[in-house]
Amino acid sequence: MARIHPTAVIDPTAHIGQTTHIGPYCIIGANVTLGEGCRLHGHVVISGPTVIGDGNEFYPFCSIGQRSQDLKYEGEPTHLEIGAGNTFREFTTVHRATSPGGVTRVGSHGNFLAYAHIAHDCAVGDHVIFSNNGTLAGHVVVGDHAVIGGLSGVHQFCRIGAHAIVGGCTKIVQDVPPFMIADGNPAEIRGVNHVGLERRGFPAESIRELREAYKVIYRGNLNTTQGLEALRNQFPSSDLVTHLADFIATSERGIVR
Repeated sequence: MARIHPTAVIDPTAHIGQTTHIGPYCIIGANVTLGEGCRLHGHVVISGPTVIGDGNEFYPFCSIGQRSQDLKYEGEPTHLEIGAGNTFREFTTVHRATSPGGVTRVGSHGNFLAYAHIAHDCAVGDHVIFSNNGTLAGHVVVGDHAVIGGLSGVHQFCRIGAHAIVGGCTKIVQDVPPFMIADGNPAEIRGVNHVGLERRGFPAESIRELREAYKVIYRGNLNTTQGLEALRNQFPSSDLVTHLADFIATSERGIVR
């Protein structure tokens, strides 16, 4: 049976995994589902409708599934979905969506450090890292294996590509392409995240192609259309460069330069 501290308050409509541990003074609201093997250390508040997968760990004073801070929100039923195996450190906040039936989504195996914030309608991938006070405004998309540095803020509707890094104290107001390092205020692309890619086992040739693609886009004195055409012509068989080009081509806010 689930281990639930006697001071915890659990709504009768909540579904708690049998191997989940709920510590002192936690509050689990209506329409919350907690999977197997989760651990709430204490003073954690989870509101619904929220579905949380197996093996997630919540440290004290996390606030998960609260209503959107969007001023347009009028109390309609909205949702939060969290995958498996995440760690949410102290005071992390994750909000439900704004529009009726909308969903904020967080993937699996992420590490969200103290005071990280995921706003309404965001979509966060797997294996991400949010350093302390890494924050997302609404409708932000974060790709798999992305890293958000401490004290960084991402403007609403921006995208952070897979395997990208946002440096500490960085202000993001446009899309950060995958595999790149963005840093500064205003943010600039500093180069390819080659160290991170090496650690994740990407072949040296693939990293070399990405570094050449970076030179085309950021050093080639080409406009976006010309740069994308050059990428597709020069690297027709590179899946990573194709992914990079497709990301840039679909950007609505433009990319960080």
